[in-house]
Amino acid sequence: MQTVSIGTSPISYEEYYQISQGTVRLELSSEAAQRISASRTFLEDKTARSERPIYGVNTGFGSLCNIEIGAGDLGQLQTNLVRSHACGMGEYVRPEVIRLMIALKLKSFAVGVSGIRLGVCQSLVDLYNSGALPVIYSQGSLGASGDLAPLAHLSLPLLGEGSLWWKGNKVDTEEVLKELSGSAWTTWTLASKEGLALLNGTQFMSAHGMYALLHARKLDYLADYIGALSTAAHDGRIEPFTAGVNATRPQKGQVLTAARIYGLLKDVPSMHTAKAHVQDPYSFRCMPQVHGASKNALLHAMDVVETEVDAATDNPVVLEAEDAVISAGNFHGQPLALVLDYAALALHELGSISERRTYQLISGRRGLPPFLTPNPGLNSGLMIAQYTAAGIVSQNKQYCTPASADSIESSNGQEDHVSMGANAATKLLKVVDNLYSVLGIEMINASQALALRGADIGHLQQQVDAFREVVPVIEDDRYLHPDLIAAANFLREQWVVSDDVLLRSN
Repeated sequence: MQTVSIGTSPISYEEYYQISQGTVRLELSSEAAQRISASRTFLEDKTARSERPIYGVNTGFGSLCNIEIGAGDLGQLQTNLVRSHACGMGEYVRPEVIRLMIALKLKSFAVGVSGIRLGVCQSLVDLYNSGALPVIYSQGSLGASGDLAPLAHLSLPLLGEGSLWWKGNKVDTEEVLKELSGSAWTTWTLASKEGLALLNGTQFMSAHGMYALLHARKLDYLADYIGALSTAAHDGRIEPFTAGVNATRPQKGQVLTAARIYGLLKDVPSMHTAKAHVQDPYSFRCMPQVHGASKNALLHAMDVVETEVDAATDNPVVLEAEDAVISAGNFHGQPLALVLDYAALALHELGSISERRTYQLISGRRGLPPFLTPNPGLNSGLMIAQYTAAGIVSQNKQYCTPASADSIESSNGQEDHVSMGANAATKLLKVVDNLYSVLGIEMINASQALALRGADIGHLQQQVDAFREVVPVIEDDRYLHPDLIAAANFLREQWVVSDDVLLRSN
């Protein structure tokens, strides 16, 4: 099994995907280990020398920050923190995101400013490599002061407490440790600062963001590809995708979208025949502008998330070079909250315009029968599949209400502005899941329309044939729910694209 080394160098999207799937092992790089150890040594020395209390090391937390804690209770303080903050509720966080949370927590520690012991970090590595995953809940974080509740649940197994996903079941950590015996991770009595180091950070938000972007990069490609198929199925025009017209408005995403769709359609014979219609509806003609705007938004989100996952989002920050331990606000999730809301809106728009293309394909125009059935009236064809797409798109509109516009005061006013980025993160994944369904419905309609038209689509036919293996052409009405599920799964699981797909023009 391949090993991914976590240090100060960036991790590729392909590696993050493998981490999320659990198909690799993790290790800390030697540089990361050195930085982590040096940070802990400095913190212990600084604490011994300091005449003033250091927040989170020998004080209470939040609005209790002015209560100084005696030296004999510093470890208990940290253990109490983890236990008391494990207050998650709601749905279970999916395993792929939990794996990313562990990796990103280690990535933050690798910066070397958290003051945590190397052994505790190694136990996180061992926890991931064991295949056991902490049970984490989707509700409980305000997206500031760190993702406290989710990260507390992540950390409980390091104390030998909490619950784990193990062999498909939710099992008490103690039972898993007994079963793993000598191959398990080491459990710890936490030392000063360590509970806070584990809980402070944006890893719940950033793991959701990374997971969403892994899919968004593919969804961006799928939207262009399926949109191109629908254009051919609708007997559309190729001119809106030519380089010259898009060079006159050189928005990066627009130019990339137009070049990709033109590249997909340039060898399709029907795209170059004379047309009775002089232009296409916006949902076809304006794909470069609409898909392109989503590309721009996703590229911005990628930039922010990439910076975040390589950063230290702890508090306080242990700065040996400045001989200081400084309490600041790196845990605040506002940078993520805004772009996760933005990414949800960008992905929703890909679904919104997709549903409109589906609507046009079933409209009975351009030589196609109503609802894409050979015998309309007796058969309803794909009539209600479009209803389903419309309902999902409407739901996505509701998920696009910005979480980042909200804030609720907490901790007796000490934490008086929060990002709500965790809510932005969880609803973003709902938009991602829904978009696979909407694009899957469009793919069914495009495939069906192409079959009815008998169109020659050249090199695109191979992928359409693969799709028809799981969703055959519809001759007469049949039970369609399995087809809708199969289409979404085909796009999610069987369609593989390269690591840089969002950035490529063909």
